[in-house]
Amino acid sequence: MTTHEWCTVGASQGPDQALALKLVRATEAAAIAALRRGGRGQWNSRKTAAAAVHEHLMSVPICGVVVIGDDELETPVVCRGDEAGMGDSPLYDLGIGLGGPQRPLQIALSSLVSVVVAERGSLHVPPPGVVELLAVGPDCVDVVDITRSVATNLSAVAAAKGIRRADVEVAVLDRSRQDLVNEVRKAGARVRVPQGGEIAGAIAAARLDSSVDVLLGTGDAKESVIAAAAVSCLGGSFQIRRRSAGVEEVLRTDNLVRGERVIFSGTAVTTNELLRGVQCEAGRVTTRSIVLCSWPETAWTIKSEHRLP
Repeated sequence: MTTHEWCTVGASQGPDQALALKLVRATEAAAIAALRRGGRGQWNSRKTAAAAVHEHLMSVPICGVVVIGDDELETPVVCRGDEAGMGDSPLYDLGIGLGGPQRPLQIALSSLVSVVVAERGSLHVPPPGVVELLAVGPDCVDVVDITRSVATNLSAVAAAKGIRRADVEVAVLDRSRQDLVNEVRKAGARVRVPQGGEIAGAIAAARLDSSVDVLLGTGDAKESVIAAAAVSCLGGSFQIRRRSAGVEEVLRTDNLVRGERVIFSGTAVTTNELLRGVQCEAGRVTTRSIVLCSWPETAWTIKSEHRLP
């Protein structure tokens, strides 16, 4: 298998950037494996993706401990507490996101397959469950707060961007409440449903060249940490709110991702608002990925052509 790639944004490679480009091999392989198992059920697709992640992460020159994974699959290197890489001692936290179908009977994982690497102890994982979430880019970091009303936040975003509230585009997650959609529309903003789930949606909201201005909705607590890590590399803000037994807890980017050195790699399985999905043609497979590095702050979009034997 050979690979051709191009980078739209980049700089001279430092140690973290070189590691980031090794991680993308793991997410590329997992995305290809997941799509090939499409139509055979969510379990088979995720299981195959997990095996591909396992194979590639074991050859990466780090030693990390999985703090975000998928314990249900019982696959090495994707369960919490597993170690990965060729290093000598645990120096990194690993978060692995295998995604999941966004709609019934969907043939493949409609999301990014993603891996995040951060300094040991950097990723704070809240208890399992559903959380409310909000994501914006660096131009709106100081003007939004998940505890405020939707209308107040959208007005603040419009003012920060110098646009009308009617021109604010809000990505509302597919699983979210209809009353949230109604609130957004009542505030006068536009609604779109992100095709790639909360991680792709959060990255789209944080990118200044994206049409998405804000991500709102409800999502999974574990995946929210991976999304927060990606958004932190872009200088944006990611906030979640948990409600449990009458107690409310709000966690922001700095609470979820405490380290300064974060690396994120995500490869699209199917086409979403962030990237085009895996394309299969005679003798080759094409993938598209986004790779983010917080130190130095760098972002790549990578198109890889995998020639098959």
